[in-house]
Amino acid sequence: MNKYWSSACPNCPMKSQCTTGKYRRVTRWEHEAVVEVVQTRLDQNPDKMQTRRSTVEHPYGTINAWMGATHFQKKTLSRVSTEMSLHVLAYNMKRVINILGIGSLIEAIQA
Repeated sequence: MNKYWSSACPNCPMKSQCTTGKYRRVTRWEHEAVVEVVQTRLDQNPDKMQTRRSTVEHPYGTINAWMGATHFQKKTLSRVSTEMSLHVLAYNMKRVINILGIGSLIEAIQA
């Protein structure tokens, strides 16, 4: 997080419209520009969010329910990434079994 403020605030003619404090402090996440670009793209094409909801959100919600809707068990990004990858693998395997059946899956693995 980056924090910004200006020493010009006490003498600014718009200070009463901006802040009641001595200075206005602005906090900005270092990757905020990426979020703004994504938001701009969504504003230009709102149907994309509907597509995302129907394709991505359901599997993620299912995986989250399997996890007990709690936090990850591991700490550090690499371990959490591994844990999430295992959850996704289990989800995909279950989908393949439901679509193809266990016999077809075993045949595909042996081939």
